[in-house]
Amino acid sequence: MARQLPVIDRNRPADEAPIFERIAIVGLGLIGGSLAMAVRQRWARGLIIAIDSKDVLEAAMRSHTADVAGDDLVMATEADLIVLASPVQQNVRTLAQLPEYIQGEALVTDVGGTKATTLGAARALPPRLRFIGGHPLAGAAAGGLSGARPDLFAGRPWLLTPPGDVRPDDLDRLERFITALDAHPRRIDADEHDRVIAYLSHLPQLTASALMHVVGEHAGADGLALSGRGLRDTTRLASSPPAIWRDIAETNTANIRDALDGLISVLQDLRRDLPDHETLDRIFESAAGWKRRLDDGD
Repeated sequence: MARQLPVIDRNRPADEAPIFERIAIVGLGLIGGSLAMAVRQRWARGLIIAIDSKDVLEAAMRSHTADVAGDDLVMATEADLIVLASPVQQNVRTLAQLPEYIQGEALVTDVGGTKATTLGAARALPPRLRFIGGHPLAGAAAGGLSGARPDLFAGRPWLLTPPGDVRPDDLDRLERFITALDAHPRRIDADEHDRVIAYLSHLPQLTASALMHVVGEHAGADGLALSGRGLRDTTRLASSPPAIWRDIAETNTANIRDALDGLISVLQDLRRDLPDHETLDRIFESAAGWKRRLDDGD
């Protein structure tokens, strides 16, 4: 039986009708919590249902991040949008459980960092539960509800991986919802998503963590006290918690291996060429050019 926390007594002015009247968010970490905050800020009306562990939900209710909270999927029974915002493998397990708890129709999406595995699991859903994969390209160095903020998605791409049989009205509705949160929806094939994101997100995270590990192990605390801004900026991602990344590594292994192999190959070239520096010049010039392209896109 779900342990339900009290409903907040809201005294907010009426505004335009929300695109989704009742949104259930399963997992109230950085992304799920930020989504709840963004929805509350955008629409005064509508119901935000949070599903997570009791300690997380108590914090959410104290901060008015959610309207209704519980630790059981039964809380999502009346939702018209269900957002899976837990680590990827937990989202997969939740997909298998949804038909037991949700008897009516609902649109289901997720915010996970890999898509092919989740999209495959969603094919087993009954027709009344229609799934569209999602991945907002937004984050922070530290996770958890304490790091959530309502502007996390502003100006950021929000990738959607719809199945082949997606209903156009569902996709349009979800895209309007994302646009209303000041994010930019973009459709992409699930396999292509996982390949590209392995380079844009997964490789930088693993590299930053590995770099901080090596530097810390060899420089020690005394050495780190001498470091400047460069090391701090380069290793900003090294504060990320490992739980979500275990699932990403497990569900995108082949693409991440290819990305790591590419980086390792370049590092080996640099290592071999240290005395002659021809490779160093080439890599630095290429990197500077791509960095300009990256910054010009901001």
